[in-house]
Amino acid sequence: MPTSSLAPVPALPAMGVFTLLRALFKRPRRPLPSALPELVTEYRLDSLPLDDIARYRSAFGFNGERVPLTWWYLLAQRPHLATMLEPAFPFRIVGLVHMDNALEEHGAAAPGQPMLIRTMLRLLPPSSSGALRCVLETTGTADGVPVFSCASTYLIRRGSRGGTKPAEPEVTSPAAPIAQWTLDAGAGRRYARLSGDWNPIHLARWSARLMGMRAPIIHGMHTLAASCAAIEKDRGRQVMRIACRFRAPVALGSSVTLRAGPDGEFVVESGDKVAVTGNCSLR
Repeated sequence: MPTSSLAPVPALPAMGVFTLLRALFKRPRRPLPSALPELVTEYRLDSLPLDDIARYRSAFGFNGERVPLTWWYLLAQRPHLATMLEPAFPFRIVGLVHMDNALEEHGAAAPGQPMLIRTMLRLLPPSSSGALRCVLETTGTADGVPVFSCASTYLIRRGSRGGTKPAEPEVTSPAAPIAQWTLDAGAGRRYARLSGDWNPIHLARWSARLMGMRAPIIHGMHTLAASCAAIEKDRGRQVMRIACRFRAPVALGSSVTLRAGPDGEFVVESGDKVAVTGNCSLR
């Protein structure tokens, strides 16, 4: 898409302190609507932030000069938050739970090439227990050619305890551990500097407790990025598509084990818990 055709599209908003405060203090609309139309937003990115991408590669140990697959989530997260801050999204943002995420690389954007970032938010039908979820689907295109896609599902409202929950498939861990790491107390703050996501639950014990949590937890996409980099190092090939389900939080200070099977399946364990399950496709 030529640069001139992107001019009427607003610039992609940053993940700054003002945005964080708006998210923290957004109030739900009362009464909540019974239905929610699809929300669509479009933003432009004039050029890729190459220095930020290089810092991200270095932090997680990605090789080469390319854009790591999981970095595209940092780009998608900005319109995700902006879309949920729209008045038409009637729910609080604080308390939303990131349930799963899927990323796929379709092409490449040249340095200095503008991109159009389009996001659609859909409210999913309530589950049998009354749980309410939404999905945000983001695509990035350059000159009309797809570059990446990202789909994130968030839990808005938990179901009733007496409701029927869908049966979760049994998790079978691949036998071979391919990587292990330990999260120190500063891991959440370092990721916040990379991502711009300064959610208090990821930063320190005192800030997590202000949000009603016993201890700070690492961002799920930090775990996915570390897993993606480790899989690439172990297999010697780039991950082109990755999808995961976040099953349990990982506290700062925890030791983490990544197990990966021959067909792209992987499991992340923290202590005696399965924290993340997923699958990926290699180039």
